[in-house]
This record gives sequence, structure tokens and C-alpha cells, in this order.
Amino acid sequence: MRRINGTALIITALVATIGALAFPVWSYADRSGTGQANLNASSVATQWGPLSATDRDFLVKVRLAGLWELPAGQQAIERAPSEAVKAAGDHLVVGHTDLDRRARDVAAKLGVELPNQPNEQQQGWLRELTAASGEDYERKFANLLRAAHGKVFGLVAQVRATTRNSLIRQLATDTNQTVLDHITMLEGTGFVDYDAIARDAAAAATASPTGPPPPAGGTVPAQPVPAEPTGDQSFTSRPSTMPMPMP
Repeated sequence: MRRINGTALIITALVATIGALAFPVWSYADRSGTGQANLNASSVATQWGPLSATDRDFLVKVRLAGLWELPAGQQAIERAPSEAVKAAGDHLVVGHTDLDRRARDVAAKLGVELPNQPNEQQQGWLRELTAASGEDYERKFANLLRAAHGKVFGLVAQVRATTRNSLIRQLATDTNQTVLDHITMLEGTGFVDYDAIARDAAAAATASPTGPPPPAGGTVPAQPVPAEPTGDQSFTSRPSTMPMPMP
């Protein structure tokens, strides 16, 4: 009887060991619910590379942006008291007319359906602008548009960094340049409330901030060592960033 019990214990231990060894293989090999499985499930093959759900969402957002920001820019040209806001409106109209054409062309090639009307929130912003006048109108225009461009900026960067589709990659590059131009023009109006933007971003954040501690009063931090080339310095390129005029 003792011999039988001992054999059973040995068999049980072997089964448990084999199960423990097999568990990691099962847990990480092509299991549904993982990020890779979700990416594969949401993607479709095209001649320009896989088209993911994020890619398709980006196309729709570019289209939606133009559907409300273009008429908002046209309205600013016609109604804004200051030349700075009129100039920002001009950039919005020109930029989104071009981006909309590009987005529609890409969507047609990739078979993605695009909306023809702004969403409810965007329609509400347009109504809010229409109801305002004078300096109140200019402040609403600058801050509504600046907040919207700031939010889409992150999506553009994500898509540009991760897409496997060459058409989407080029559209993200074009969109990045246009959005940055619009942000710069809106900030140049002098009406952007940076404190409100920071508070909204902090309210939406889910992770604690990281970085060096705040500077201590009265102390000067040590100067960092410059990052400079040490080898061949016969460069042919030039810095891509140029000094921006301060508002």
C-alpha cells in the first residue's frame, strides 16, 4: 500500500512539473487577447502594407478635423477683428483644404469610408464660435482650435511612428507639418490660455509625472556637458529646426 502511494506521489509530481514547464509556452505563444493578436485581428492586407484600426481611425480624424476647422478658419477670416486671427484662419483653410484632398485620396485607395459631417462635439464648437463676437470670439477661436490641434498632435505622432502602411505614413508626415503650422499660428494670436491647456492635460493624465525634481530656490544647477560630434565633421545637412518668432 505504501509502495502504491509512493508511486502515485511521484506521478503527481511529474504531472505538476510538466504543467509548470508548459504554462509559460501556453501563456505567451499566440494567445488571444494579447496586443499582437489584437493588432493582427484589426489589420487588413493592402498593397501598401497592413492597414490597422489605428490607421483607419487616423484617416477618419483627419477628415473630421477638416470638416469643422476649415469652416472655422473661413469664419475667422470674415469676422475676426485682429489680423493675427485672420492669418490663423487663412492657414486653417489652406492647410485643411490640402489635407482633406490627401485624406480622401488615401481613403479611396484603401477602401476606408469617411464621414461627410463634423461630429456632434465639433458642430457644437462651430455653434459656439458663431454665437460669439469681438475679443470673446477671438479667444474662443484660438483656444478651441489650439486644444483640438494639441490633442490630434499625439495621435499623428503615434501613427507616424507605428504604422506599417506607406500611404498612411506619408499622410501622417503631411498632417504633422500642417498641424504644427496651425498650432504656431494660433499661438501667435496671443489669445491661447496655456494654463487651461495644462490643467486639461493634467486632468486627463493617468500616470504620475516623472522627471528631475523642481529647482531649489537660489541655487544654480551645474551646466551639462554639450553633446557634440567627435569624429569627421564635414557635414552636409543643416538643423531642421529654425528659431520661431515669439508672440
